This record gives sequence, structure tokens and C-alpha cells, in this order.
Amino acid sequence: MLSSGTSSSKRQSGQKFRARPFAVYSAQKAAVASLSKSLALELGARGIRVNCVCPGRVETPFVKERLLQYPDPEAAYREMAATQALGRMGTPEEIAAAVLYLASDEAAFVTGSELVIDGGWTAQ
Repeated sequence: MLSSGTSSSKRQSGQKFRARPFAVYSAQKAAVASLSKSLALELGARGIRVNCVCPGRVETPFVKERLLQYPDPEAAYREMAATQALGRMGTPEEIAAAVLYLASDEAAFVTGSELVIDGGWTAQ
């Protein structure tokens, strides 16, 4: 149960913002964002904030393991990183910092928002 003054952040990827040939996956991502907005409206009067964090490609253990499946993991990393406007993948710490901001008092007036943290991927 959420109490007054609580902040809830949902996570979804930037897949919602750019069409890809993964219909079910993309629809699920859009649904998470829509659910977050609906919850923000339903719970706002109780002082509960709900936001959605939309990270791009992040250099997680899962991604590192996936890269090892390529014949040339370093080349695969460079190719993946090149899809980002900043030329690199994000770090888990960068995503965590954004979530901490949304949970903080500094974000007391932030609700129903989608915070895209994708190194410029959706800007392309």
C-alpha cells in the first residue's frame, strides 16, 4: 500500500518512442507508460507521485553477456554504442541517479512524467 507523499517510478525502455518490428514488446512498453500516467492521476490527490523511467541501451551484465555471443564482442559493442547520439551506452548508475531524483523531494512536483534517459537514441 502506498501512503501519502510516496513516489513510485516504473521502468520501461525507449522502445515506446521509436517503432521497431517487435509489436508485442513495443505495445507492452507503451502500456507501462500509459499505466504510469493513469496511476499519477488516480493517486495524485493522495500525494502519491508516479513516473516512468525510459532508459535506452544500458551496459548491464545482461548486455555484456549478450555481447560475448558475437564473433567480435568489441566490434559489437562499438556498433551498439554508435546507435546512441552520445556514442556510448548508459550505465546502471546513471539510471539509478534519475530514479533517485524522481524519488527525492526535489521532484515533489513531478508526476505522470516519462523521463527518457537514452543517450539521444530517440532524438535520432
